[in-house]
Amino acid sequence: MSPSVHVTPLQNISDADAAACHRLVAASTAHDLPGVPAPDPGQILAQLTQPALGSRRLTWLATAADGVPAGVAGLRLFTSPGQQHLAELELHVDPAHRRLGTGSLLLSAAVAACRAEGRRSLVATTAADSPGEAFSERHGFRQALTLDHLMLRLDELDMADLLRTADAEHPGYRLTGWTGTVPDELADAFATAKNAMNDMPVGDLDYGSVAWDAERVRAMGKVVADRGDTLLTIASVHDDGTMAGYTEIVLPGGAGPRAQQYDTAVVPAHRGHGLGLWVKAAMARRLRAEHPGVVEIETDNADSNVHMLAVNHRLGFRSYRRTREFQLDVPTA
Repeated sequence: MSPSVHVTPLQNISDADAAACHRLVAASTAHDLPGVPAPDPGQILAQLTQPALGSRRLTWLATAADGVPAGVAGLRLFTSPGQQHLAELELHVDPAHRRLGTGSLLLSAAVAACRAEGRRSLVATTAADSPGEAFSERHGFRQALTLDHLMLRLDELDMADLLRTADAEHPGYRLTGWTGTVPDELADAFATAKNAMNDMPVGDLDYGSVAWDAERVRAMGKVVADRGDTLLTIASVHDDGTMAGYTEIVLPGGAGPRAQQYDTAVVPAHRGHGLGLWVKAAMARRLRAEHPGVVEIETDNADSNVHMLAVNHRLGFRSYRRTREFQLDVPTA
């Protein structure tokens, strides 16, 4: 363990702090995930200063003896009922400062905060077969879930096939869509549909569950907008007014070539009608029409989520990397 590395909690994020964190994340990502674009400076600033929905964030910066930033750790403390036992760690060490104890010092600070905050479960995501995976195992984390990351190239889609899928008849259902926060007249139905995500496969993660209501779905839309991203939603609505399924896409920074898939869910009572494929195809068509600068969508699925993987492969998504979710059972004080 290097005594020359100092770990400091960041209370009020300055422009210099945000720039240092961005450089560290970019260097770490380029080394461990070649070909995966690092977040831009604006995204890092938003992450540091705009808490994710139902959570608050703690951040630590590790600095070498010469004053050069060597690593950064962010801890998301979940605050919603049903998840108050949970924290999520993101840790980056500059490749030039690895194997000097920097990551271990940052992890120690995060674990101490978990204990102080009464969090029993600390989860972290690493690239499969990466230095982060070895680091996690060495520090007592256990592997809890494997995720398949898939990419859909919108400019390579068979448009005739896509239009047939998006325009297919689904008797008793209609499609609707919106940008940003859900319209008031759909908020209650959307919240009910969001609760369908609570049965998604999470492996051995002690992830808890979240109860969605109209207030929470509105808050989600505001959080995404406040950090400068654009949220797009396509939903399937049953003739009785219930929302049967939906899919969400986020455009980081409001633009850029790669969109991020957020939730896709079909309410259990409406499964088996092809609604998942329908809403996702309609979203791909919408992106082609409204956001021609977006050329690809990235998503991830648990490797045990065979149904959604089949839907994504049918649409044209292709696997391109894997990540693993690790969990540390935090000892109580």
